[in-house]
Amino acid sequence: MIPSAYFHADSSAIRFWVEVAGLPVGASVGVAALHYRFQPGRQGDDAMTTYLAHSEEIHSAVRRRVSLGSIEPVMLREHDLQPLPVLPRTA
Repeated sequence: MIPSAYFHADSSAIRFWVEVAGLPVGASVGVAALHYRFQPGRQGDDAMTTYLAHSEEIHSAVRRRVSLGSIEPVMLREHDLQPLPVLPRTA
């Protein structure tokens, strides 16, 4: 069973786990990175609420990092959370 995500005050980050190839992988994302990507210009919002609202995209970023060779714990940065480019359709 994967533990629940939680806010770690000492590091000002959300710590969470993502299932990758059937195994839980520990990861974290700092409040600054969350706000930079998902709440630019806003102050004082709840980081856990932001994480939960965007957890699918955040978990995908962890899986991308692991597929590129990152080992646990995966620490996401602002550049890990950039929107992926939308490629034009080909006919």
